[in-house]
Amino acid sequence: MEVIEINNRWTGAVLYSGEHADVKEAVEAAVKAGANLGGAYLGGAYLRDAYLRDADLRGAYLGG
Repeated sequence: MEVIEINNRWTGAVLYSGEHADVKEAVEAAVKAGANLGGAYLGGAYLRDAYLRDADLRGAYLGG
């Protein structure tokens, strides 16, 4: 496991940080914790089958 930070793509501010096996796990944990990931940089993240039903990803960068 490693510490994974999810950052705002424009400001670099940390939106979520935690110890996880991969980015998918970190994103799921952030959503479960109620983190606002709007504006997050998630480019290149492999999120297939991730449970993101309650996620607010408005403005998030999902491109690779």
